[in-house]
Formats: sequence, C-alpha cells, structure tokens
Amino acid sequence: MGSGKVTDWQGKNVTVAGLGVSGVPAAKVLHGLGARVTVVNDGDDARAREQAAELEALGVTVRLGDGATLPEGTELIVTAPGWKPDKPLFAAAHGAGVPVWGDVELAWRLRKPDAAPWLAVTGTNGKTTTVQMLASILRAAGLRTAAVGNIGVSLLDAVLGEERYDVLAVELSSYQLHWAPSLRAHSAAVLNLAPDHLDWHGSMEAYAADKGRVYEGNRVACVYNVADKATEDLVREADVEEGCRAIGFTLGTPGPSQLGVVDGILVDRAFVENRHRNAQELAEVSDVSPPAPHNVANALAAAALARAYGVPASAVRDGLRAFTPDAHRIAHVADVDGVAYVDDSKATNTHAAQASLAAYESIVWIAGGLAKGATFDELVAGSAKRLRGAVLIGADRALIREALARHAPEVPVVDLDRTDTGAMLQAVQEARRLARPGDTVLLAPACASMDMFANYNRRGEAFAQAVRELGA
Repeated sequence: MGSGKVTDWQGKNVTVAGLGVSGVPAAKVLHGLGARVTVVNDGDDARAREQAAELEALGVTVRLGDGATLPEGTELIVTAPGWKPDKPLFAAAHGAGVPVWGDVELAWRLRKPDAAPWLAVTGTNGKTTTVQMLASILRAAGLRTAAVGNIGVSLLDAVLGEERYDVLAVELSSYQLHWAPSLRAHSAAVLNLAPDHLDWHGSMEAYAADKGRVYEGNRVACVYNVADKATEDLVREADVEEGCRAIGFTLGTPGPSQLGVVDGILVDRAFVENRHRNAQELAEVSDVSPPAPHNVANALAAAALARAYGVPASAVRDGLRAFTPDAHRIAHVADVDGVAYVDDSKATNTHAAQASLAAYESIVWIAGGLAKGATFDELVAGSAKRLRGAVLIGADRALIREALARHAPEVPVVDLDRTDTGAMLQAVQEARRLARPGDTVLLAPACASMDMFANYNRRGEAFAQAVRELGA
C-alpha cells in the first residue's frame, strides 16, 4: 500500500476490525476511496446492528459476532486501537503477510502532500490536558490548529476535512501507537510512564516500547520528563532525523536544553540563543490552571513542543492563561466551613492519584472503585504524611484499606460497604466529619468507576452534587 492516493485504493480488499468510534469512520472513508470494505466485529448487540445497518446501506459488508477469521482476499486490515495484538485475526493476517494498520496509521497515510505537521503527546497520565494546553498556545500564536487523536476529534476528519490547519496537536494512546508503524511527528513528548494497560500490552517493556514509538523519525525535538528516567531512555533508543534534539522538562531549575521553573517562573533554556548562559521567561506558575505540580509539568511539556515549532514566548503565556481544564481534572468544587472540596475523578489509576495527592498538604482522601490489577502500597506510603483521613468506596476498596493499614496505620479510615448511587453523598458527609479547616477533601479514586458509575464523569458529578448539598 503506497502513499495512500485514491488510485491505490480502487478495488483493494480492506478489512476493518471493530465498529465503534474509529471503525465506522474508517470504513466510510475507505469505501469512499473505492476500496472493497468488510467490517468484522466480535459483538452482535443492538448498537452494533445499528452501526452495521448504516454501513450496509452504503455498500459495506459487515460480519457481526465473528472478529476472529480473516475474510477471503484481505489485502490490509485497519483495526480499532483497542483490539489486542494477540487476537486470532492478527495471527491469521501475519501468517498471510497482510499488514495491520490502526486508524492513526490510516490518517497518517491519507494526509495531503502539504499536510499540517503533527506535534504528538503520549504518556500514562496528563495527555489530554497537555494537548489542549498545546493547542491553546498554538492558537495564541495565531496558528490554525486543533486538538485531535485520542481526544474526541477524529484524526481522519482532521486530515481529510475541508479545514486547512498549520499544525495539529495530537494525543496518542499506547494502543494507537502500537498500530502506527510509519507515523513520523515533527516533535513529540512522552510525559511519564507508569504501569497501565499491561493486560493489553503483556508487559511493562512492551507498553514502554509502544509509547516510545512516538519519537521515531522526529525532526526537531524529542521532549522527555527529567523526573522520569524511563522517558529519557526511550529518547536514547529512538531513531530520529539528523539534528533532532532531546529536550527535557523539569519542575526544578532547568539545565541547558531543558525547560523548568525558577522562582515561580516557567523558563526555557532549550530554544534560546546561547542556552548555556541564557534563559527565556515563558510564563508564571500562576498562569497555569490549576497550578498543581503535575499540571505545571504538563504546561512545560506543552510549551516545549510549541517552542520546538517556533512559537514566541508571549504565546506560551497567553495560551496558558486562556486554557481551562476539562471537568473532573483536579477541579475545585467549593469551600465549605473552611475546607476545600476538589474533584479529580479523572485520577483512575495510582499514578494519576499520586500526582493529585502531591498537590495538597492536608487531605481527607475519597478513594476506591475498580483497581484493574493495580496495587496501592507505593501510593499510600508516598502520601501517608499528607493524609488526615480516608473514606473508601467501591468494589476493590479493601486493597486500599490494607495498604493504609500497612503504611498509614494512624490515619482514620471509613469503609463504606455500599455501591448504590447514594454512596457518594455518604462518602462526602463522612469526609466532612474527618476534615478540619484548612484541609482538602480530595476525590482522587486511583481506580476506574464502572463498578458504581457509568464513567468517571458521572462519579465526579455525583461528588460535586454531594458537596453542593453540604453547602446548602
């Protein structure tokens, strides 16, 4: 499959693996390019049948309830990112010499010759916020841009739509990177690496390797986290273009070729003349919303990518000031009786919760849910001195309770043995009882939400509603 010009696609037999948010648009695009498209899907529920009917009306073949067998004559598979690499379909494709692309790979191959370059962001936590900050900075510099990828706006729509962009801010998951072998970004950042999705990748090494693919072929900058050596190791291993530089970001004082923080100021010692002696002020820590440490790190990573693209320092400041974070990301809900209530329902793993807990001095912690195989000893041991109390909810709360007993035995713990929707109101009431003026009641569950709520948004909304009832 060559450059992806329309002539390449006429009459090609392409199998799309999976319906869903990426499969349906991919099938439509390929059909529109003249390919003979077959969609295979494991599930056969009402939603799948609805999507299948829509595609079949266009002339696309859909096979529901069979995602394992390779359709006769397949020349290419385009897969939804969530499909695991060890699925029988891919083993069959490998045996038949059929390439497998993800939706990101397809978008990359279908770009127009003068297409906008990609500034790419991956990492275990902070991707969405960093990409949105980056887009805000690029817009402040007067550039036509969009935050796309694993974030809501489909990359296929961005590269094939009528709108012309100067540059794209692209969020990429480890799944998407696994299936995107020819992607070559202008510059890219790996924000951090912590165990996540290991059931999908099979091992921490495989997970890290897929994240590291984002650096392959970078032209200007590979941005890494000075505090997370694993990200720097990935830069060392990457095969980049001649002249591409390793650029670090740090919450400390930056060395040459780094961005960092000095006396409450975000400074650049990477994209300046004579970086051994000079530094450029970019913004104040107070320009970052919220100015929690992990969010300042996100801002530095976004600034590094924007500066790699040639954006002036003033645009970094203006872009960060204009940025407002998504809901349920360390969002201040209210102060009640001198206690701050903060919703970080998005902290669905231990690494995200650790960053959240590090942002406050004295915390009543609301935690628990589905652990997804995680352990909590390191998180609790690292945060014990900040904890005033803990209120535990959800299916796997016993794992957190046991870690608290081991590493923070003096911290009072309330264990709520209920999973109905009223549990959050009781959790907030118990947290209020434990809190003193000056404390922060922090919802940072360190777990997924699906045992009690449809998603982390609903969990955060339940928390905010419970806090409002306290205030009333």
